[in-house]
Parts: sequence; C-alpha cells; structure tokens
Amino acid sequence: MDWTNWTPRIIANLCFIVKDGRVLLIRKKRGLGAGKINGPGGKLDPGETAHDSAVREVQEELRVTPLNLEDRGVLRFQFVDGLSLHVTVFLARGCEGEPVETDEAAPLWFDFDKVPYGEMWEDDQHWLPNVLAGASFDGWFVFDGDRMLSKRVELR
Repeated sequence: MDWTNWTPRIIANLCFIVKDGRVLLIRKKRGLGAGKINGPGGKLDPGETAHDSAVREVQEELRVTPLNLEDRGVLRFQFVDGLSLHVTVFLARGCEGEPVETDEAAPLWFDFDKVPYGEMWEDDQHWLPNVLAGASFDGWFVFDGDRMLSKRVELR
C-alpha cells in the first residue's frame, strides 16, 4: 500500500476513557464494526473539530462527558473494498456522569490487563496497550473486511 498520496473518505475519532486503572469500552450495536468491542467514537460533522466530535460522540453513545482529552494518535485504515478512514485517537482522564447503554452502544469497563482484544478490531492490540501506558503513535492498516492484511505502527 502506497500511503504517500492516500486520501481518506471518512474523518472520525475514538475516545478511550480511563479511570482507576480501567478503560471504558463499548460493545458497538450498529454501523462499521457492529458486535465488536471498541472505544466510543464516530464521524466528524461538518465544521467540527476532532476533539469536539469525540466529546459529542461519547455523549451520544454513553451519555457521559469525557474529561481532559489528550490526542494520542492517528489511525489510517484502507479497506480493499475502497473504504478509507482517518481516525484521531483520544485518551480521556475520567468522565462526568455514569455510562449507560444506548441504541448505539453498551458500556463495558475493563482493567488494562484484561482488555478483550479477541473481540476487537485486529489492529487494536498493536497500539492500544501503548496508549493505555501513556504513549502516542501513528498507525497505518489495510483490511479486507475484518481481516488485517498489513500494519505499521510508529510510537512518537
């Protein structure tokens, strides 16, 4: 995959809320990755920043407001069917409110060492542990459906 002139079709974000050695994840109910465990997030609305979109998406999906967001990385996904995404990854230090299940997502808290990577997108195991440990990164991934064909992760 030549990433030099790559242009994403979709600009999105993910937000991982951490508190007391645990991370708040979701079981996604619809859309890309339905049924998988992931962080809350979604597409940017026109004129919206990645930060503002991350806050809005977490509020919509879990009815909580993430606090003290830190930009931790960028994911670039190219799917063989043509779908391409640029995803900004945020880490939040806590949240206001208690997460609740919505039509979009069911909240799940996990200890850092018990994150269920086997139920997540295949790329997550290659960068999320570093983010939870305090690192920042850049990642490039090619997928065919749910199957990862190639990966590159660089820590910053």
